[in-house]
Amino acid sequence: MDEQEFMRGRVYGADHDDAGPRPGRTYAQLVGGPLDGLLLDMTDRSDGPSGEQVALVTEMGRYGPGGRALYAPRPSDGRRYDWRGDVP
Repeated sequence: MDEQEFMRGRVYGADHDDAGPRPGRTYAQLVGGPLDGLLLDMTDRSDGPSGEQVALVTEMGRYGPGGRALYAPRPSDGRRYDWRGDVP
């Protein structure tokens, strides 16, 4: 199993031992870019699943450790956040 396949269905930022989705939580799917296939927990975000762009820390993006991948909600489906690029 390669790294991308391993990460699918996992929650961004969750502990590796308990990275699956939890009942009662709201998630958006990250689409494209270095975090493709991960789920973003939107439960405690005031903007909800259809909010503004988010910058998520990742070691796999263009800028390596400490860089961020930008994701924005898809206009037609706020449960999916599309990759917009990487920033330092």
